[in-house]
Amino acid sequence: MAVDLAQIVKAYDVRGVVPDQWDESLAELFGAAFAQVTGADAIVIGHDMRPSSPGLSAAFARGAAVRGVDVTEIGLCSTDQLYYASGALGLPGAMFTASHNPAQYNGIKMCRAGAAPVGQDTGLAEIRELAENWRESGAPQLAVTPGTVTRRDTLEDYAAYLRSLVDLASIRPLKVVVDAGNGMGGHTVPTVFAGLPLTLVPMYFELDGTFPNHEANPLDPANLVDLQRRVREEGADLGIAFDGDADRCFVVDEHGDPVSPSAITALVAARELARNGGRGTIIHNLITSWSVPEVVREHGGTPVRTRVGHSFIKAEMAGTGAIFGGEHSAHYYFKDFWNADTGMLAALHVLAALGGQDGPLSALVAEYDRYIGSGEINSTVADQKTRLAAIRAAYEGHEDTTLDDLDGLTVATADWWFNVRPSNTEPLLRLNAEARDEATMTKVRDDVLAIIRG
Repeated sequence: MAVDLAQIVKAYDVRGVVPDQWDESLAELFGAAFAQVTGADAIVIGHDMRPSSPGLSAAFARGAAVRGVDVTEIGLCSTDQLYYASGALGLPGAMFTASHNPAQYNGIKMCRAGAAPVGQDTGLAEIRELAENWRESGAPQLAVTPGTVTRRDTLEDYAAYLRSLVDLASIRPLKVVVDAGNGMGGHTVPTVFAGLPLTLVPMYFELDGTFPNHEANPLDPANLVDLQRRVREEGADLGIAFDGDADRCFVVDEHGDPVSPSAITALVAARELARNGGRGTIIHNLITSWSVPEVVREHGGTPVRTRVGHSFIKAEMAGTGAIFGGEHSAHYYFKDFWNADTGMLAALHVLAALGGQDGPLSALVAEYDRYIGSGEINSTVADQKTRLAAIRAAYEGHEDTTLDDLDGLTVATADWWFNVRPSNTEPLLRLNAEARDEATMTKVRDDVLAIIRG
């Protein structure tokens, strides 16, 4: 294939169209390169429900086995189930998924033993370089005896481990609607929820990588509409939506109204701090609500603010010994889960919190949702640097206004803040704003958008 691998080897993973940008022959090279870069004697591999996933996964396994590496295939799984296997078995891992991308895409999320992330600066650039070097001649066979490839089912163990981290024994009965979006939540939810006092109303649990009902991306409000309607029709206590590889979870309350991922971050942070005696560090990225650090401090914890992106969160988790981390994109990271992200564990925390008291979810989360946010607004721009400079010029030097450059540009006062950051892969600027009231947020949002859009 003549495709430039820089087009598909992204900052944190491999992702591209199959077979136009990559195929099983390239997956085999990635497997051999992964084996060499990790230096592992054994690895674990899993895959999602996309039509191309089993073949790509098997090819990757062949590439690693040729290098003398023993491969454990866990088959169909969610991304956080692969992280569980990597952590519990102490093995580097590879997950074949393109998360919420359309059906023609596929990708690989890779990690070292203990679910430690592999990104551009931690091995992914080397994997790409090796694969490029071997495209003509193939990967050299270093081992006299190839590695073995064996199958192992980890679903029950994964479910039991998650349930061991949250006390669900005494929750009241709850009715929960779950929209799996034809993704891997349809595979994991029935086992994880088994035996709990829940009436489960499943939506789109049939594994189908062509996504016949809606895109498996709950971050887009259009993909929550079916869940919201069903929660109201069923009179359910809440609704939960998972993305395609089921590592992110989104929550709607009993009215079908979306619950901010920042509110979920704050709620879980309070619970994790309580589990740890009211002490611990909580990581949050800079576009989560002001509510998050406020709640963390109120519950005795130490909030640490980071850039957006799982590699930054995981690095801070490891560096600070944090017990929990959350992002506004609905990724939730747990020290007890090898610092990796698991939407399923966050969902169990929500069920435990709701089922441990008598009020509705809307009242429960109100304590953690104190401000008015804009959500993320993307604007296509010709020159990101020029627009950012114009925003800086408009707000710099104002009394009681602070500016920082941790990730893009953040401007804050006592009553509002906004962040504008450039996309790394597209000609976009992403705006998030928050204020103490709707009118102020609307004005700040519109003022900044006017500058961004010229």
